[in-house]
Amino acid sequence: MPELPEVENVKNTLNRLVGGKTIKEVRVLWSNIIKHPELDEFKIRLSGQTIEHVERRGKFLKIFLDDDVLVSHLRMEGKYALNQKEEPFDKHTHVLFEFTDGSELRYQDVRKFGTMHLFRKGEEEQRQPLSKLGYEPFSAELTPSLLKKMFSKTSRSVKAVLLDQSLITGLGNIYVDEILFASGIHPEQRANGLSLQRLKKLQENMVSILKESVEKGGSTIRSYVNSEGKAGNFQLEHFVYGKKGEPCKKCGREITRSVVAGRGTHFCSSCQK
Repeated sequence: MPELPEVENVKNTLNRLVGGKTIKEVRVLWSNIIKHPELDEFKIRLSGQTIEHVERRGKFLKIFLDDDVLVSHLRMEGKYALNQKEEPFDKHTHVLFEFTDGSELRYQDVRKFGTMHLFRKGEEEQRQPLSKLGYEPFSAELTPSLLKKMFSKTSRSVKAVLLDQSLITGLGNIYVDEILFASGIHPEQRANGLSLQRLKKLQENMVSILKESVEKGGSTIRSYVNSEGKAGNFQLEHFVYGKKGEPCKKCGREITRSVVAGRGTHFCSSCQK
């Protein structure tokens, strides 16, 4: 599933590709993707609106138009690409936004897990799915002291807490594993047992790792590409994720894989005691 750095890169490419374009018509070939409003209203409301800009909230894209905001979640395999209308499309193309200039933004999704919600401007943050999201990792409000306060309320593992989108949004399996390794914290460590000093290190690594990944285009593990069809390069910088059985780059001990918080988890048992 694309996480914060990957969605940030999709946001950036969409701003370059479709900012200022006016929607002529919307075709939906797999209606289950449209969660709000009803399909006919979704298509009618979008027609004639111009895309102003695109923002990111957690793992969601927020596409701002004249009157509405389209909230899009890519889930595991969702992709956007800009094509010309006359170009053929494959069976995995489910939503097509035709623009007045003859180009077409196409949403492709092999798994069909992606979602789209359309809200009036100003309503999007008060309605699900955005209303229950927690702090952005880059937020100045997310200080070590706030982390300490949040984490002190739960005895769950630190990995489970970092994956909880209602507390901190945008993190997923890849970056939680990498952040915990960089911070020397075992993924099964209870969140309420972390000191303020350890949380300061965790917060610093969270910001630096995510920023570096954004700069390198995100991580391409299976099929992720941005909206210009380019893969990311940050997977080349991973220390533990997907490295089961390989020697740790820091100490040489074999990287371990186990299941924590219901997710496959990679760590070094020496560096993360």
